[in-house]
Amino acid sequence: MNLFDVYPLFDIEPVRAAGLSVWDKEGRKYLDLYGGHAVISIGHSHPHYVKRIARQLYDIGFYSNAVQNPLQVELAEKLGKLSGYVDYSLFLCNSGAEANENALKLASFQTGRKKVIAFKASFHGRTSAAVAATDDPSIVAPINQTENIIFLPFNDVAALNEALQQHGQELAAVIVEGIQGVGGVNIPSVDFLKALEAGCKQMGALLILDEVQSGYGRSGKFFAHQHAGIKPDLITVAKGMGNGFPVGGVLISPEIEARHGFLGTTFGGNYLACVAAIAVLEVIEKEELLYNTTIMGHYLLEKLEGMTGVKEVRAMGLMIGIELHEPCAGIRKLLLNEFGIFTGSSSNKNTLRLLPALTISKSEADQFLKAFSTILSKKVTA
Repeated sequence: MNLFDVYPLFDIEPVRAAGLSVWDKEGRKYLDLYGGHAVISIGHSHPHYVKRIARQLYDIGFYSNAVQNPLQVELAEKLGKLSGYVDYSLFLCNSGAEANENALKLASFQTGRKKVIAFKASFHGRTSAAVAATDDPSIVAPINQTENIIFLPFNDVAALNEALQQHGQELAAVIVEGIQGVGGVNIPSVDFLKALEAGCKQMGALLILDEVQSGYGRSGKFFAHQHAGIKPDLITVAKGMGNGFPVGGVLISPEIEARHGFLGTTFGGNYLACVAAIAVLEVIEKEELLYNTTIMGHYLLEKLEGMTGVKEVRAMGLMIGIELHEPCAGIRKLLLNEFGIFTGSSSNKNTLRLLPALTISKSEADQFLKAFSTILSKKVTA
């Protein structure tokens, strides 16, 4: 049997990783500034994380959600405390797409409505409702196509207000990313997020904040939307939540009442997923990673904005989009092949993404800045 060939692959085979470093089978060392799509939040193979998961394997790794699992309670309490959402409830699942799927389902259950507002350049996942709310027709199969999704321009308050007036009475939810990741690190304005919150309240719809990529400290606050001082009804998380272990979740407003059988999952919230997620929270708190994210994010932004060849830098904390005057694929390839540095792409072909672990040091940032500046200088003088 062959693998189903859906991924364009680099000719690199990683065999070991620690912190922001990755080694391939040939022994070459790389600097990882992408973290597998913002998944590696506390660094590869963090000792506390490894110890937590390894120890749990000696006790119990899995049982279904038909039994008591105190680790789920511990995780919910720690997440509530660090995020500031102590009064919300937590539903655990396996991925960001699954989290968004369940959030959309909850909004529809709660309101009895079908319509959802989503935004241009959005990405919410590849499952049924999540992919329908994703602005990429190339990954939406005919079975996923629906008239229930209304796509609006991002950061456009006037277009939002017009849509609310037209569709408000049939609107179940508005779903928006805390920061658009795949779209090219597009940051919602404070006015836009406040308008979303107010509009949903006015129309009786629920506001879903997709913090799958932008959450867990990546913006310098626990959630990116907290920079705007709003409070959504549903918040979805995954990626950095487990530092590589598959885990996701939905933070649910106390105004939404649970009932048995409402939602369900086989693997979600298993023992290993819980200890992985708990370990991440413990490291974020103990090592003060929100502070490091803010400091290092500002440092990178300051240095990048002054570089020749850079058109624009869009950044919040360690979620950074560097837009060039040309497609960035060639520069990403040079960074990887000549300097051993992993970076990310986006649907905006001119935008390169940086999503390093929140533990990044100044020396690691400088390693990238030197390589990037060298490449841009050569292109300018060529």
